Amino acid sequence: MTPGNNGASTPEDDDPFGYLYADGQANGAQPPSGGYGYPGSVNRVRTVGQRQYGQQGQQPSTAPYGQVPQQQGVYGQPNAHYAAPETLPGGAQPPGQQQGRGGGGGNGRRGPNTKGLLIGAVAVVAAVVIGIGVTMMGDKDDDKAGGKTGDATPTAGQSASPSPSSSSSVAPDGELPKIDAKALALGGGAATASSVKGAQADGGVYVTNFNNVGASVTWTVNGIPEDGKYTVNLGYDVPGKDGTATLTVNGNPSDQPVKLKNWANAPAGDYEKGWTKTYNYVQLNKGTNTIKISCEQGNQCDANLDQLWLVKGWVNSN
Repeated sequence: MTPGNNGASTPEDDDPFGYLYADGQANGAQPPSGGYGYPGSVNRVRTVGQRQYGQQGQQPSTAPYGQVPQQQGVYGQPNAHYAAPETLPGGAQPPGQQQGRGGGGGNGRRGPNTKGLLIGAVAVVAAVVIGIGVTMMGDKDDDKAGGKTGDATPTAGQSASPSPSSSSSVAPDGELPKIDAKALALGGGAATASSVKGAQADGGVYVTNFNNVGASVTWTVNGIPEDGKYTVNLGYDVPGKDGTATLTVNGNPSDQPVKLKNWANAPAGDYEKGWTKTYNYVQLNKGTNTIKISCEQGNQCDANLDQLWLVKGWVNSN
């Protein structure tokens, strides 16, 4: 080999079309028959699909200097230099092998029903929100009901005016009973009336016709909290003069009369200006007791009876 002549078998002289030129024919170039046009040329042509990459035991070939070596494919994966159209993204696919899409037909597998899951989640959230709303509305209604002034029952430390129209002999918790005289058991000709103005009882109704021996009002009082001393108060009306009556507690007459004095200083015969009150000290038992006011022999009973009520202890009610 001389300088400037590298021979005819070097790769750069392997012109596949050398047989078409005079100098190639002079060097023995022939039409291709499976290789390049020069005798003894390196056969680098492969039929598509003939070479298998990634085969077990195959050793990687060394590319000539200046050429990029061919990369072997990963086992089980198509070669990057050639792939059938159906393996490329968006490429053609054999009939019957198309991917199924959500909600569509075909032989492909359907994806997860995300629409159904979304609807279910929305329904659960809606139910929770509705439940919270109903609870909050109920709490607001309770706050409104409990926040009204004047509806609460007075506590032991508060004062409360007993209703003058009450006909019950049982007082609310923490209070002693009070009753209108018209609701008492009447006896001996005692009756009710409302012609004289000024009575505190419901409707201005009071007990009259009391100025007769044997006339009486009887109060069966319940709810006495304990044995002890109590004060019984009586609202009444006299026509400008003093009177008396008899007090009997649990069948035992008291040695102190009921003093029906003209504390209002009403003129003689003036019933409307004679409304006032008096009191007597008594001993009561826990639970139920009977209190009777009657017109007995020796009493002066020209009076109208209005209301009765109790106070714990012996106190001056005037």
